[in-house]
Formats: sequence, structure tokens, C-alpha cells
Amino acid sequence: MSAIRNIGRRAGRQLLASLPALLGVVVFTFLMMRVLPGDPATFFASGPNAGQAEIQQIREQMGLDRPIPEQLVRYLADIARGNLGRSMTTGQPVVTDLAQRLPASLELTLFALVIALSLALPLGIVAALRPNSLIDHGVRFLCTLGVCVPTFVSGLILIYVFYYLIGIAPDPTGRIDIFAAQPPDISGFLLIDFLLLGDLAGWRAAFGQLVLPAATMALFVLAPLARMTRASLLAVLGSDFIRTARSVGMADWRVVIVYGLRNALLPVLTIVGIVFSTMLGANVLVEKVFSWPGIGSYALDALLASDYAPVQGFVLLIAAIFVMVNLTIDVLYGIVDPRISLE
Repeated sequence: MSAIRNIGRRAGRQLLASLPALLGVVVFTFLMMRVLPGDPATFFASGPNAGQAEIQQIREQMGLDRPIPEQLVRYLADIARGNLGRSMTTGQPVVTDLAQRLPASLELTLFALVIALSLALPLGIVAALRPNSLIDHGVRFLCTLGVCVPTFVSGLILIYVFYYLIGIAPDPTGRIDIFAAQPPDISGFLLIDFLLLGDLAGWRAAFGQLVLPAATMALFVLAPLARMTRASLLAVLGSDFIRTARSVGMADWRVVIVYGLRNALLPVLTIVGIVFSTMLGANVLVEKVFSWPGIGSYALDALLASDYAPVQGFVLLIAAIFVMVNLTIDVLYGIVDPRISLE
């Protein structure tokens, strides 16, 4: 019970400490949207021949006729009430749009992170066990290649090879085939919803749609995860307690996995938290290439339409998720290494 109370106090302190950062993100995004070129009222007016009266009416409806300081105060008051505004593009509240699209982005990002970790950890371990060998250089080259190729390029290449040439991938048209029936919205995660319904055919269809976009994102974040695993494990393998474990005749796999890898996981956990938040906010291009209905493509469409509220809501949501991920990583620190006090 005391450990749970300590975790709760630690979480509360960190959440309070993050409020100024979140406020700064909100204010900065608000001001940036106001200095961008273009008039949203003109964009949403009915055609290029719209009169000034109609444009002015839309400006009043969006609150753009007021001074910027007053707009900011009103916006902060709305956020305090849980109101992120209404999207002029969809006609729905931004909170509703984000809630509908967030599960799609989370499902894609989490699956991509699982793929990246399942590849990066073994590659980093192998490279650390054979430093400066041909295997080590090969891992470095693969990681460098994954970082150098932009995500939209690797996504298009994967579509061309596996969909167009080989024909084993489904149409890159979203989360599920356009002719398939959507499952009832239980959790928002299609893989989970299809399993709950016992629909294995639907699950396989949703899984097939998920593989290529997730692989595209995984290739991009493979490098920092593999390189951090390699560097951290190399440092740990040179420690005195590792040499002592080997000197008493302990099996190499046990030394590496049980003692070496566990002590090398703390820096990797830090990178995982940063990578996850980055993936969630930077998967805009992947979502557009694969017609994925996530929050990234939603924010990009709103930005192109000069629709302020969705973009501001998207940035605030990503900042809040980043805070929660960092909090989760802090708790995991104490689980991975009990020597780190939660206090």
C-alpha cells in the first residue's frame, strides 16, 4: 500500500509540474495558428465569390473578429471546461473527432512499436556481443538506412513491392477493406473488437491492413532503439559484476539476458517513451499514404484548410500523451531497477 501511495504522490507531483509546459504548448500553438498566412473565414465561405458580409459572419462565428488576447483568454477558458472548439471541416466538436480517430492512431503506433522492439532488441544485442564485426557494421548500415529514407518513401516502396508487384498485401485504403463491414465500436481497436466478436476473418483482414503502415513506421524508429540497446549493453557488459559472473562459470546467455540486458534496459526505456510519443505525433505522412483515419491525417487536413481548432486540439492531445508516457516510464524505472526509488 505504501508503494502505491508513493506512486500516486509521484504521479500527482509530475502532473502538476507538467501544467506550465502544457500551458506553454497551448499558447504557442494558438499564436502560431494566428500568424499563418490565409484567412479561415475566406476558405470556409461558399466559394471564391463570397461577399464580405458572409466572410464577416463566419469570422464572428469563429471568434476571429475579436483581439488576439481576448481570443486566447476565451480559448483557455474553453479548455478548462473541456471544450476544444468545433471543427469547421467536419462540423463536429474537436473532442468528438479526436476521440473517434485516436484509437486508429494508437493501434497503428503500438503495433509499429512492437515490430520495432522485436527487431531492435535482438539486433542491438547481437551487435553488442560482436562489436566492430561484420554483423555490427551490418546492423549500423540497416539502422542508418531506416533513418535516411523518409517514411512516405518507404511506405510507397512497400506498397509497390508487396501490393503491386507481389500482390500479397491488401489495398492501402484504411483500417479495413472498403467492402468489409465495420465491427461495432467496442474499444475502437479493430483487432480487439474483432476478437471480442469472435470474427477471425475480420481480424485477419484488419491485421493485413495494419502490417504495411506499421512496418513503415517501425523502419523509421528502428535505428534509435537498436543503437541505444547496443550502446547500453556494451557499457554494461564491461562492468565488474559481469566479469565476476563469467568468472564463476555462469552460462553466457544467462549473463547477457538476466544480468546484462536487465541493467541495460533503463536507457532503452527512456528512448521507447520518446519514440512512442514521436511516432504518435509524426505519423501524419504514413496515415496519408495509407489512407489511415487517425488523428495525424485529421490534423493535416485541418491545417491545409486553416481550421484552427482541430490543429490546436491535436497538439494539446499529443502534449498530454507525452506527459503520460513520461510518467509511465518513470514508474517502469522502479520496476526494472528496484534500486531507483520512486521518491
